Amino acid sequence: MKLHELEVFLVVAEELHFGRAAERLHIAQPPLSRTVQQLESDLGTRLFERTTRSVRMTAAGEALLQPAREIVEGCRAARRAVQAAERGEIGRVRVGFAGPSSHLLIGHLGRAVRERHPGIELSLQSTKYAEEALRSVIGRELDLAIVRWTEEPDGISNRIVAEEHFVLVVPAKHRLARRRLVGLDECRGEPFVALPADPGSSLRDAFVRAAKEAGFLPDIVQTAPDSWTAMALVAAGVGITFSVDVAVANVVQEGIAVVPLKEGRAATYSRLAWRRGDDNPALNAVLRASEEALPTPEALRHVN
Repeated sequence: MKLHELEVFLVVAEELHFGRAAERLHIAQPPLSRTVQQLESDLGTRLFERTTRSVRMTAAGEALLQPAREIVEGCRAARRAVQAAERGEIGRVRVGFAGPSSHLLIGHLGRAVRERHPGIELSLQSTKYAEEALRSVIGRELDLAIVRWTEEPDGISNRIVAEEHFVLVVPAKHRLARRRLVGLDECRGEPFVALPADPGSSLRDAFVRAAKEAGFLPDIVQTAPDSWTAMALVAAGVGITFSVDVAVANVVQEGIAVVPLKEGRAATYSRLAWRRGDDNPALNAVLRASEEALPTPEALRHVN
């Protein structure tokens, strides 16, 4: 059976008149009749009883009616889906991110995509540190990631979406809690809570590097799987932690104080990153939505 044959069959079944069916399909009656005859030949049975005065469906024609409708509608739905995907109206975009510093950004992006492109699903994958996330983007396991880096990797396009600064988080009664600015060199000998030493953990790497530049090797007494846990451990008096202001702002935790670091005067940036040259229509629709939901601050448009 061919789709065209089923479409012709359905029109004839609705009209029960070959002439009117031919007019409706904008074809001559002889080709229409041959199409019905070919379908009957394929099925090995008559679908219509035809006389000079009337046309009626046979039992076999009645049996074909509903399956034919489902097949034709299924093909039309498939065609509509493919066309919608090509226009970027439907699809799935896989997004990687890590930690509370990204959660506000993810929330804004998710709302914008839902409002502008309800047919696009954002598949969110958390705890993806920068190096791992970028490998996944290059390897086509992710389409988009929110990351920080010190050097732009090959094959990646990006746009800055947030400016961040390093801070120190200490227990509320700690000796440094009321300071307006602290240098990391003043933390020599302090017990630290830190994120895991996973490859690509930009915050952990920045902390260790800053401590070395301040002239000491940090005493890491506890590793925390994420910033929420790190803040809870600080509040409990386990140690102090090195973080970014955006992450702390997104964590509700009593019993801590946040102190700006001298090392945080120079900004670090969160970026949207995607494969250079990716022509996925759904991704491009999400990127367009992100320009309004997560605009690059005007003062940072010149930053690479």
